[in-house]
Amino acid sequence: MVTSPPAVLEFGRQLEALGWVTDLLVAGSLATGDYLPGVSDLDLVAVVDGPMDNSRQSTLVALHRELDGGVAAGMDLGCVYVSAAQADDVHVLHPTWTHGQLVQRILSGITRAELVRHGYAIFGRPPADVLPAMSDDDIRAAARAELTGYWTWAAWRPWLWLNPVIADLGLTSMARGRHALHTGTLLTKSRAIEQAHAPAWLIDQLRSRRHGNPVPSPRFRTALIAWRDARRTTRGAAAPHL
Repeated sequence: MVTSPPAVLEFGRQLEALGWVTDLLVAGSLATGDYLPGVSDLDLVAVVDGPMDNSRQSTLVALHRELDGGVAAGMDLGCVYVSAAQADDVHVLHPTWTHGQLVQRILSGITRAELVRHGYAIFGRPPADVLPAMSDDDIRAAARAELTGYWTWAAWRPWLWLNPVIADLGLTSMARGRHALHTGTLLTKSRAIEQAHAPAWLIDQLRSRRHGNPVPSPRFRTALIAWRDARRTTRGAAAPHL
């Protein structure tokens, strides 16, 4: 049986009490069994029964700020708010609480795949009853979209990779993307570290950081390794034979 952190359960109680949130679904590492307290983000998707007008968005901002300052402090609890009428539209932007602010984002193909293949409901319907099924080819398409979208943009900006967070995320994201393209299945972040295109010493350090140990890596050397991997992987994703 899946055990959700108390902050997620409290979040669910508060959303359900609003009366216009019909489902709260769990994606990300918590859904795939790779959640590490104090390290992993909490990735959630809420389904609402009508348009997300300014009044509803203001209510959510206040709710999230209270949670972030209390029971969910330091947990990076994020949530995408999807109108039920737009749940099947992969291009529409939805209000999304992330890192302390409300922004507009799509519900990505990878998140959709995590939901329908591994996700579960805090309340409401199971994800497979809310969203269309994701075939292996759908997952390949979702991975290709991420690699040829944001990550191609980032690969053309080598200075970004001097940020250690981007370098780590890039190495694991490239491994996850390659795996999805070749198999049509999802790879957790922890398993992706073991498949990263990086020397053994850097994989050891990635593994340590994944488990909450602040082991530093050489900034410039790591940036170069991660950037080169992104250049190769994104070029490969754009190739017509893959």
